[in-house]
Amino acid sequence: MDAGDLELFERSLRAATQRHRGAELDAALAELGWTELLAEEPPAAITTLFELQGAANTTSASLTRVLEESLGVGPVPVLWPALGSADPPGCLRDSSVVIHGLIAGAPDAGSYLVVINTGQGTSAVEVPAGALTARPVHGMDPWLGVVEITGRLNSGAASGSVPDDGGPVDWPAARALAQLALGHELVGASRQMLELARAHALERVQFDRPIASFQAVRHRLADTLVAVETASAALDAAWEDGSEVSAGMAKALAGRGARTAARHCQQVLAGIGFTTEHVLHRYVRRVLVLDQLFGSTRSLTRALGEELLRSGRLPPLLAL
Repeated sequence: MDAGDLELFERSLRAATQRHRGAELDAALAELGWTELLAEEPPAAITTLFELQGAANTTSASLTRVLEESLGVGPVPVLWPALGSADPPGCLRDSSVVIHGLIAGAPDAGSYLVVINTGQGTSAVEVPAGALTARPVHGMDPWLGVVEITGRLNSGAASGSVPDDGGPVDWPAARALAQLALGHELVGASRQMLELARAHALERVQFDRPIASFQAVRHRLADTLVAVETASAALDAAWEDGSEVSAGMAKALAGRGARTAARHCQQVLAGIGFTTEHVLHRYVRRVLVLDQLFGSTRSLTRALGEELLRSGRLPPLLAL
């Protein structure tokens, strides 16, 4: 896709994300050919859609589509890891498979694809929805529509048994792609929070001056811009590097940048930013949850530090 086509496609996606959410947005994305672009040019498809989705504070099943494409599976919803974790949602324990994962955008699925950590690698099995327990997660961001999926599959041929038709999958690669997608969504949400705070700072007048002229306000906006652009640069470098380590680092920076944006923009917006009359609270709620998906800033940073201590080697430096 050349630059002109990509610009036109981005305008179409922007209109779709601003007008639709949930199943309606999924239908609009299918009509626009986003799934086909995901198969042909993942960086362009993911970067464009997820930043727009973050800016519009909307929802879709696009993250699940990213996992399906990366794992090379059919249209079976792939379970995400549990909140705060980047590990596969299934693990072997006492000859059983314990499942604890999340899903969004697939409320009527007849089955789920569960990636299992076997101890020797990762494999994926399709599990009937009836063998699992689904619990809607309202919590911090009920608009995201997350559902918690849990279950325990025992060996044997009875209902609820471990399926025997699983195959090996590359979970680290799929996880890295999901982390990049979420990183772009966090950047999109952060940029929109910064724009909300900037517009307020120009309009709000105190002591006969716009508060944008106050040094403390300008410092907060500048620190936010630095955090957002740092995360964006790390994501661009991670796409070029193509390693799982760089994807995790970029996701961690995007999560930290989004938290910085939420904190500073909340202060700039002051009292109005604490109310549900202003849209900022939707973005703050969203980034707090997105930061926890596929590894939080804290857990990803800790995992990187533990790997550095174990290996005694630094990862290759990224050209930011």
